[in-house]
Order: sequence, then structure tokens, then C-alpha cells
Amino acid sequence: MSLVESILSAAELNNLRKVDQKWLEVKQGNLPKPETVSTSQTSLTEIEWDLVILGGTLGIIIAAALQALGWRVAVVERGILQGRQQEWNVSRLELDVFEELGLLSSAEIEQAIATEFNPVRIAFHQGYEMWVKDVLNIGVDPVFLLATLKEKFLTMGGTLFENTPYQSAIVHPEGVVVTAGKTTLTTRLVIDVMGHFSPISQQVRQGEKPQGVCLVVGSCAQNYPENSTGDLIVSFTPIENQCQYFWEAFPAREGRSTYLFTYLDADPSRFSLEFFLTEYLRLLPEYQQIELSQLDFQRFLFGFFPAYQHSPLQSPWSRILFVGDSSGAQSPVSFGGFGAMLRHLRRLTLGIDEALKIDALTKNDLAWLQPYQPNISVTWLFQRAMSVRVAREILPSQINQLMSGVFQSMDQLGDDVVKPFLKDVVQFGGLAKTLPRVNPQLVLPIIPQVGLSSLVDWSWHYLNLALYTGLYPLGESLSPVVKYLTPRQQYLYHRQLDAWKYGAGKDYK
Repeated sequence: MSLVESILSAAELNNLRKVDQKWLEVKQGNLPKPETVSTSQTSLTEIEWDLVILGGTLGIIIAAALQALGWRVAVVERGILQGRQQEWNVSRLELDVFEELGLLSSAEIEQAIATEFNPVRIAFHQGYEMWVKDVLNIGVDPVFLLATLKEKFLTMGGTLFENTPYQSAIVHPEGVVVTAGKTTLTTRLVIDVMGHFSPISQQVRQGEKPQGVCLVVGSCAQNYPENSTGDLIVSFTPIENQCQYFWEAFPAREGRSTYLFTYLDADPSRFSLEFFLTEYLRLLPEYQQIELSQLDFQRFLFGFFPAYQHSPLQSPWSRILFVGDSSGAQSPVSFGGFGAMLRHLRRLTLGIDEALKIDALTKNDLAWLQPYQPNISVTWLFQRAMSVRVAREILPSQINQLMSGVFQSMDQLGDDVVKPFLKDVVQFGGLAKTLPRVNPQLVLPIIPQVGLSSLVDWSWHYLNLALYTGLYPLGESLSPVVKYLTPRQQYLYHRQLDAWKYGAGKDYK
């Protein structure tokens, strides 16, 4: 019996192997190519909903925001809409959007916070160590948060279909007919929030392999020594198995959560999640200075997060919009999910509201709601620099040395540079200040590692990041004349301004 088999319950082991099978399909290029969306030129005589949102776990967040604006919203969820036990880690300021949109009071936000701690550590094997405050130091209780939003959504008049799996959608000129379970819904707009493996986004991608993947395994356990600090990104080993291992650790209500993650490609030879969990259990005692036998494991976590360079995903159909992980809008160095949804919640809520008001629901109109963002695209080079290609031999210490040099330079520049980067908001000013300070001897070895084409591609995004940074204040200066534009012109202006703002990281608080 293996170490993993001896520690995980039968149900956990079964779930792990199901996820591993999905990971194997990705590596082998056997991703499904569903055909659930079709089009029809026949007219719809009656449309019941303004929006049908597919996927309730994160979909309920944007559903509640749009229901609060008076739209007729239905949420379709394949199971029961409820939060998981494991907390979502964010920074406190990111939660303000709930109050700004009128979804939660300040008291309810406080009630949703399960844990709060400071500071968090960034450290690298035989390299630099630093501590920062107020970054991912809040653990949100998903059970309370989603139950509260669900209740408010229903109280405001929203409709929820639970245990109703999505099956198909037919796009008509005036709306979309959605079939889910035994239910048929007609709507002006469909929002796909079904995640990375949404059948609709898979239909668009047509079996495309992700260009980057983040593998994550971890657990929540009790009996750790008292520790009120967190680890944001820590490594204490050199490159092993053609991967650099990184760790996270956070205080949790039921103990302490620890995660092992790594960045890689989807080459068929890459190891399984079960092997990675074995590595986690092998190294956890050294990482937390405690024997496995002393820990009382509450639960285990495992998964993988695919990333596509051609993102955010644009819909080839009118009246369908991808939001959240189904759009691939997160950066390749983040886990996406809750944090990415919060960052774009206000932008998407107001943009969708404006699109519905003027019926700007063609595929070209909706493309403005998920525009190109250079500050996300530049992070592909960072993902490449933190991963090792299968056939590439590099020094075991190379990634740790590079990360040490980069973070030491950012730390010297202060919180204005460090904190946005740690919150996955890359800004031109911070990047432009950091790069010249990094020792060239640390940078030069990554050129053959990442490849010349990646460097050329990154240079283009870096220039666009500079351009967007300059265009955003220029665009803002035109706001006094916007009231003289037509509603459609106003919609396009607001979307372009949002693209510059978020694409330059100017949404950062």
C-alpha cells in the first residue's frame, strides 16, 4: 500500500484518481469536443429571462449583482449550490466590491471572514526571504458567503435551478433557448461560468491543449504548532522531477492549510497528481517541522488549472459570454477562481448591465466585455521562467536564484511595487523599475529556457502594457464629453476605458 493509499480515505482516493484521469486526458490530447451549442434563424415569440447564468458556485456572485440591478436572472446549477469547507484566500480590500455593489453589508463581510492573519512570507531555497502584510491574509468562508448571496438573490426575485445540469443551447436572432435537466429556458443572454471544463468553452477550443498548467495538491490538518503567519510562495528544494516545487500555507478555521504547487506544460510524460501528492506527503514534515503521524488531516485537496495563451476566450456566437475560469481570463501564474472573479466583478456587472440596456449582445459587442489585457499576457514569460521543459537540462538552483533576485529587487522598491504583483496585478511602472535592478547573470540563463519566441512575444505585450498605461488617463480625460455621445458610443467608450484600465493594472486598490 502506498503512502497516499494509507492516508487518504477511500472516497478521497477515488476523487483523486478521477481528477488524475482528467489530467491524463489533457496530457494525451484527448480532451472532448462537445457540440452542445447550435444556431437557428427562426424567431422566438417569447423570452422569459434577461440572463441565464450557467454554473452556480461563482455564478451566483455575478447573478446577485445583476439581479440587484433589476434584470430577470436565472441560475442553472448541476448540483446543490453550496460552498466548500476549504476557505478562499483573498486580500481584505478585494471584498469591498460586495459592499460597493450593494450585495453585502460591512457586517456581513466581517461574518464571511473565517480567518485573518499577518504577515505572509516569500522565500526561496538558499536565497532571499521577505515578509509582507495584507496580501491573501483573509480566509473567506465559502459556505456562509454563497448561502448569503443565494438567499439575497432569491429574495430579490432571482430564480435558481439546482440539480439541473446544462445540456444544450440554441442561439436564435432574439435570444437563446437553453435546455438543462428537464427544464427549458429562453433568455436574451447566456453567461457561462461553468469553469475550465465548461462544455461550451470546450466546444470553442476544439480539443486544444493548454499551453500552461498549474498542479496543486494540499490538505487542511490540525495539531500544527501555533502559527499566525502565512506562506505565499516558498521553496526549500531545488528543481526535482523537471519541476520547481512551491509551497503555500495559511491558518484556517479547522487547523492549517498547506499546498504544494508547480508550473509545467501538458507533456504526456508529466507526472500524475497521485505522484505529486506523494511528494507533498514526503516533504510536508520538513516544510512544517512536524511528523505526519502527529497531524490530524481534515481533508485533502488536489486539482490542476489549465491556462491558454489565447484568452480571454471570445464567443463565436452572439448572446453567449464567458466569465471566470471558462473564459481563461486569469493569468497563468494564478489559480483563477474566486480572486479573479472579484477583481472583474464590478467591471463585468456594469458592462453587462449597459449591454442589456442597449441590446448590444452580438458576438462583436460582447467581445468588448472580455478584451485583451497586456498585464495578464506579460505573465506568460514568468510562468515559463518558473517551469522546466521536459527535455531541457538547467541548473537545479536556477529558478530559485532568479526568483530570489526578482523579489529582492521588488522588496527594495517597496510595497507599491511588491503588493500589486503579489495580487496578480502587473503594472508597467513596477515592472519597469524592477527589471533593470535584477542581476543580468540571473536573467541570461532563462533565455534558452523560455525560448526566443516567448521573449519576442513578451516584448510585444510589455510595449502594450506601457501603451495602455499612457492611454488610460488620456481616455479618462474625455469623460466630460461622453454624455453627448449616443448610447452605443458610450458603451464602446466605457468598454475601451475598462480595457485600458484593467489591462494596465490601474484597477488595483
